[in-house]
Amino acid sequence: MTPQRDRAAWLQGGAATCNQPPTDVQRTWRLVLLGPPGAGQGTQAGFLARSLGTCPLSTGDLIRVVRGCLAPPGSTMAAAKQQLTHGDHLTDETVLALVAERRRCLHCSGGFLLDGFPRTPAQARALDELLDREGIGLDAVISYEVPERELLTRLTGRRCCPQCQTDYHVTRRPPCVPDVCDDCLGPLVHRPADQPEAARIRLAAYHAATPPLAEHYEARGLLIRIDASGTPRDIHAHTLDALAAIVLDQ
Repeated sequence: MTPQRDRAAWLQGGAATCNQPPTDVQRTWRLVLLGPPGAGQGTQAGFLARSLGTCPLSTGDLIRVVRGCLAPPGSTMAAAKQQLTHGDHLTDETVLALVAERRRCLHCSGGFLLDGFPRTPAQARALDELLDREGIGLDAVISYEVPERELLTRLTGRRCCPQCQTDYHVTRRPPCVPDVCDDCLGPLVHRPADQPEAARIRLAAYHAATPPLAEHYEARGLLIRIDASGTPRDIHAHTLDALAAIVLDQ
């Protein structure tokens, strides 16, 4: 497996360059990953990055950097941070501007895995226009799908260490000592977003937006649906099989 790269150009933007440029990439994959909260697409992005040598570009990771950065006044990063500081969600225009500023990442010879964007048909159309302007084509859009009952179990059972950010699950990945982090021995917390009612609201919002988003990519012949109710390793194997089928069809 290829080691996952540092993504400095993606996370920092501007003139930042990655310390681990792609090497020995047999094929350049450009993929979008979709999935509801709890489907594990972040985990799959990490697996795919190592298997394919492709860089995972997570908008969630980018937003976490934005929250703590010292952005130049008037920059897109500064505008994004102001929205987040006021408790607002980032507008479609702001997220797209952040991605567009990192167009060098979209052209990377190692390819990319977009995780967390787009989330709506409007964002998908805006991304289509950006990629068209850059002369970049998507290879596939992978939709990880899980029954809602299992998603609720996954979400409400999650626990997080606020000190080292290690994630656990009460049944799928329990710590050695209940409610204590294995790595730093800090107390684990049950995040507000993973409380039962909050989890139901998050899933309802996702399911309201997703059907037209999936239809958008299905109409373009790009959508691949993956049953994500198995183990992470099984899901990864199914994904690689689906990508191998694309190669055979070409």
